[in-house]
Amino acid sequence: MPSIKPTCIRDLKLRVNLVDVVSRVVTLKKAGGGRFKGLCPFHNEKTPSFNVDADKGFYKCFGCGKAGDIISFVRETEQFNFSEAIEALGKRFGVVIEYEEGSGGPSREERSLRQEIFDLHEQAAEHFHQAFKAKDATGEFMRTYWAEKRRFPAELADEFKIGAADATGSGLGAAMLKRKYSEAALRQCGLFFIYDDAVITLGALRPRFRGRLMIPIRDHQGRVVAFTARQTELTPADDPAREAKYVNSPETPIFTKGNLLFNLDRARTAAGEGKPFVLVEGQLDAMRCWQVGLKTAIAPQGTSITEGQLVLLRRYHTQVECFFDSDSAGQKAALRFLPMALRAGLEVRFLTLAGSGKLDPDLLFLERGLAAYEDLRQGALSAMAFACRAILPAPEKASPELKATAARQIHEIVQMAESEVARAGFLTEVASYLQLPLSALQKDFATQQHRMQQQDSARTARSGATPPVETGAYAQQFKTETAGQTPEHHLLTFCLHFESLGKPLSNVLPHEWIDTGHLAGLLLNRFLSEFEHDSWPGRDHLDSLLETPEERNLVASILFNPPVDAGTYKDFGDPRQKAEKAVHDLRSRALEPRIRQIALDLANYHVDSKADPISLLKERTELQRQLRQPLGLTAVV
Repeated sequence: MPSIKPTCIRDLKLRVNLVDVVSRVVTLKKAGGGRFKGLCPFHNEKTPSFNVDADKGFYKCFGCGKAGDIISFVRETEQFNFSEAIEALGKRFGVVIEYEEGSGGPSREERSLRQEIFDLHEQAAEHFHQAFKAKDATGEFMRTYWAEKRRFPAELADEFKIGAADATGSGLGAAMLKRKYSEAALRQCGLFFIYDDAVITLGALRPRFRGRLMIPIRDHQGRVVAFTARQTELTPADDPAREAKYVNSPETPIFTKGNLLFNLDRARTAAGEGKPFVLVEGQLDAMRCWQVGLKTAIAPQGTSITEGQLVLLRRYHTQVECFFDSDSAGQKAALRFLPMALRAGLEVRFLTLAGSGKLDPDLLFLERGLAAYEDLRQGALSAMAFACRAILPAPEKASPELKATAARQIHEIVQMAESEVARAGFLTEVASYLQLPLSALQKDFATQQHRMQQQDSARTARSGATPPVETGAYAQQFKTETAGQTPEHHLLTFCLHFESLGKPLSNVLPHEWIDTGHLAGLLLNRFLSEFEHDSWPGRDHLDSLLETPEERNLVASILFNPPVDAGTYKDFGDPRQKAEKAVHDLRSRALEPRIRQIALDLANYHVDSKADPISLLKERTELQRQLRQPLGLTAVV
């Protein structure tokens, strides 16, 4: 693989702001100074513990422990290797990537399959869009269909890069072959049907989408990863999915339906306090919302909503308004969505079209524009109001038995909320709607909770599994900190935050005193060797010295947190004195066990012993002298 110049990597880190990189994935809020906070993209959490230090260029999550810089963030979130991450950042922020002499740039064969498929989809989207705009029969038909049947403006087609595939596939295969994509990318991109044993030629690339309106599907970072294809009168009779109104790309190395929400890449920048996400059923619904000015609309990818999608949504904003069709299927989908949303920590309201028959969001906004949304919000239902009405529409006519059955169903939904305060509020709402005493409802809820816990415990016991131990962000942080309280960890911290200590430490600290059996000791030993030979690259340019993700995480974690007094959190004080104390601890750990062993040997000495007592006494005296001798680190510095 071509080698990227170290100077280019340093230039990239200096020119690209970490906040700009992270903000593509995480909604960040200012947390003082150059720091920002948000919900961690590496694990599911409801309280922000993901911290970004813009000045130092490092991030750290105090929930899961992940830490790193712009390169490691792109690697982790986009599954790139080191070189791919640098190339992606360079392309994204206009930084020219330079390679070592003789290595050249990466050939197409050397690029990752994922990155190649991303590029292929971008080219395919442009190809279909140009076919939509073409002055031929297919282009004319699709533009007419778009403008007259769907009643969308031409500008929206350009904004979403709407495309067209004619009855033969619009020449996509020839266009991709011309760009010399690899066989693996063509086979796995999902845009073609290809026999397993077929040689990749134009005839072997049978297009999946023919005679359909093409809607590009983008991930939350704005990359085209798939397509939804709408059936039209041009869809040929021999299309395997001829009767399906919508056909989606199959799952590929870059596309998993259950992990993606249509239009999230745009909507996430518009969502915020007072501007909740609006969840609609289909892509065309979301585009209609966008057209009339409702910029926070999103839609699942042709499937039922999944927990993965809601966790992704939670990273950006907690408030969601669900606006599904008012027919039976739409209401059932909304009811399935509710418990998952509560479990994900989302605040949910439901927009309903009471008395409007089967009017859907697309038609409503087409006829009434953004004013319709404001009217809907006036009559929005809370999570429990919607659940109660869906489960028991007429409580005043219901028998006690029906109310009890409805209460059990609603309890299962309330159980999904993790906040006891939220649960208490929900139960109060439910009691009012069902016209039941709150105390009776609370008692039944507690009984049902206890029964469910017993059933969970029984299942765990039968499976032989260990019950999960809940650890919050504070517990994780405490565990990380206490595990790192070794002299090696302290000295590694000093070397990184007070680099002027590195050379003096290498002069006074023998390598054999360092325990390299753990990560901090291993890195300290390696770094001191660099200081010793005057080859320390500087703490901002350590890539060449770090060999594993664990090493990078530890260094990033230390760099993110300046050393402070653990008891008072005041200024750290004189680092030289504290470093000398850590070296003293290492010396004691290395020498004192041998002194104790000598004392034991002398106490058990007898004439037949092989040990020479005079030699033992001399060795002990020398070791005791070394322990008393000042280290001189302060004087050296």
